[in-house]
Amino acid sequence: MMTKEWMAQISNPEQWKTWFNMVPQPQGNPIAGILQDAGASIKPEAIEQLKNAYVAKLTGLWTDFMAGKAPELKDRRFAAPAWHASPLSAFNAAAYLLNAEFLSAMADAVEATPHQKQKIAFAVQQIVDAMSPANFLATNPDAQQTLIETKGESLTKGLSNMLADMQKGRISQSDESAFEVGRNVATTPGTVVFENALFQLIQYTPTTATVHQRPLLMVPPCINKFYILDLQPENSLVRYAVEQGNTVFLMSWRNPDMSMQHLTWDDYVEQGVIEAIKVTQEISGQDKLNMFGFCVGGTIVSTALAVLKARGENPAASLTLLTTFLDFCDTGALDVFIDEPQVALREQSLAKGGLMSGRDLGSTFSSLRPNDLVWNYVQSNYLKGKEPPAFDLLYWNGDGTGLPGPMFCWYLRNTYLENSLKVPGKLTVAGEKVDLSSIDAPAFIYGSREDHIVPWGAAYASTALLNPKKPKANRFILGASGHIAGVINPASKKKRSYWSNDKPRTAKAKPLTAEQWMEGATEHVGSWWPEWAAFLAEHGGTQVKAPGKPGNKRHAAIEAAPGRYVKVRAD
Repeated sequence: MMTKEWMAQISNPEQWKTWFNMVPQPQGNPIAGILQDAGASIKPEAIEQLKNAYVAKLTGLWTDFMAGKAPELKDRRFAAPAWHASPLSAFNAAAYLLNAEFLSAMADAVEATPHQKQKIAFAVQQIVDAMSPANFLATNPDAQQTLIETKGESLTKGLSNMLADMQKGRISQSDESAFEVGRNVATTPGTVVFENALFQLIQYTPTTATVHQRPLLMVPPCINKFYILDLQPENSLVRYAVEQGNTVFLMSWRNPDMSMQHLTWDDYVEQGVIEAIKVTQEISGQDKLNMFGFCVGGTIVSTALAVLKARGENPAASLTLLTTFLDFCDTGALDVFIDEPQVALREQSLAKGGLMSGRDLGSTFSSLRPNDLVWNYVQSNYLKGKEPPAFDLLYWNGDGTGLPGPMFCWYLRNTYLENSLKVPGKLTVAGEKVDLSSIDAPAFIYGSREDHIVPWGAAYASTALLNPKKPKANRFILGASGHIAGVINPASKKKRSYWSNDKPRTAKAKPLTAEQWMEGATEHVGSWWPEWAAFLAEHGGTQVKAPGKPGNKRHAAIEAAPGRYVKVRAD
């Protein structure tokens, strides 16, 4: 049957007419409907060139198959010996890769605007990844071999895993029974010393006899939970900061419920970060704080500091931004979801109230890397009946949070869509005109080289917005790996590497572009964490005796860290 199907595809003119004339029907080209919806097209001569190249490669593949010559499979999805042991399976995989190449080439040949082409390419890639023969038991020889070896047990277990995930509404990426927040993740000792409807403030227990005079206030992203910064003792950035002699305060954002459905970006700034700054100042007795923001937490922190500056306040002794957007010049893979129709649709449903669910946010991020974050687990958990391994980072990744609709919509339109935050005075937040250039604090800015959420060039762009008249006050560090793994790179493990560029420049020299910065950068083996620790020490003030107990008379201990808020799971 397979031979007949492939021979028909090569010899039947009607098959080729359906395929190459872009007929949008179930038996037609999968890309045709996408192009039709987008109002895009492909020039006939481009189709003809693609057709000729495809037919030649397919004919060669078929000829090799009939001659008993095994195709070369370089894709890691087909690395298992079972794919190579069966000529038919190897041919099937090779044919899939050829079809995938053809569809991607068609998407690249589309006549459309750059953004339309990006959306089309994204949609086609979703189809291509989903069509892989590795994703189906009937065409996955590795899963079939497991089925035989386990005498059917793998199928039974796989169905059980699938049904359990359907009930949870998400694919299990880690053995979730292996972790518990407060037991073996988020375990750095500390105390909740303040809470309101939006966040809890944790003060961590010092481990050194003396500490830097100025405390460190850490603001994690409100998408997912804070304990990405405090996974386990050996990879906890929070614990590392405490061990370096810092009095560390950290915001634990509440996972919003319907009582919070009307909260706005202004609320996250005023009732969130600004309130946390005031409480930290009151407890520590210090007017100046080392401020820290990670991802969207960094965007909120920077907005809050600009608001306070407009009010005549300047609480930051320093500012650390990790993989943070201030200039949304290049929104990376997420750009495919950002345009006027999509943002307007979100505003229509959420701008006046409601919640952007954690499940939807998680699905969005998973779709950016479907082979790694979706189909890999379909093959392993369902087709082979395996249990996912215990992995703290992936456990955290599955523990998402929602966002209030008005806050989410403001964020989408004013940053991702219109890139207005970088324009001095264009946005009003908490009653004040926002000017990021007014923030008067030395900045440590970090980007990850393989980051697909915040491309490192966009992270570097913050250097042009902060301290524009004092460029030497900014320090940029580029780490290896991606959005999360690049940040969580413990100094003790001496893994990966990072880049710095501290070459002296004249005061009148033009700012470097990201590419120029990289050309002159020096690579260092190991973690960037010690560089950050040195930066905090430089701006931390004198050494003083470590606090004997958390909080103060006004802000007494509420409960032990990590607190209640972080334990509320998203729908």
